[in-house]
Formats: sequence, structure tokens, C-alpha cells
Amino acid sequence: MARVCQITGKRPQVGNSVSHANNKTKRRFYPNLQKKRFFIPEEGKWITLKLSTKAIKTINKVGISAVLKEAKANGNLVL
Repeated sequence: MARVCQITGKRPQVGNSVSHANNKTKRRFYPNLQKKRFFIPEEGKWITLKLSTKAIKTINKVGISAVLKEAKANGNLVL
């Protein structure tokens, strides 16, 4: 599975590793992704999502139903 947040759509970014001698080599900055299970009371079932920690904090604040509805409206939700 790709390293992409299923709610926010965050992906790895590309940058440079810079040594003490100022040599630059390409590297990737990966998002902090976690697998997390959520219970959806409207459907009465559990879902497992691969989320960034920012998305987990948003779900804790707003609620899973509101976040899923907004992600579907924006076209970010990848299930």
C-alpha cells in the first residue's frame, strides 16, 4: 500500500540530505502514518484507515463521521 494518508492525502516529499561538507543527495520525507481502527456508529461497523497523525487529531476533535463526510466531498477519501 502506498505511503499516503487516506483522509488528508499527504504524500512523501522530496528534498536534499545536506552533509557537513554541503554535499547534497536526494532523499524523501515520509509522512507520519499510522494504522487506526474506527467504529462508525451509523453503519455499525469498524473500518481500518492509514492516517497521518494530524488526521487522527482531527478525527478526535471533530468526529469520524464528519471527517469521512468532508473527505468524500473533497475527493480525498481512498477506501
